[in-house]
Amino acid sequence: MLIALMAKDKPGALQTRLDNRDAHVAYLKSSGVVSQAGPFLDEAGEMIGSLVILDVPDMQSAEKWAESDPYAKAGLFSEVRMIAWKKVI
Repeated sequence: MLIALMAKDKPGALQTRLDNRDAHVAYLKSSGVVSQAGPFLDEAGEMIGSLVILDVPDMQSAEKWAESDPYAKAGLFSEVRMIAWKKVI
């Protein structure tokens, strides 16, 4: 099951993102369930959120993965949305 995790950073939280980026990227690479991932950008090219495509058995697994993300543990996000996704192309 593919899940699209879309997260919006708290306003003014770029430093929190930068401080936790290495741990976040290591988690993405080591978890074995990330199909694609990258930051959302504002008009100035600054990171303001995240998109992560997870390949997991069910939504509960996606929620557990999201709770363990170093960004989530650091309190980076103001909003997180997860929705089932179907890859077409």
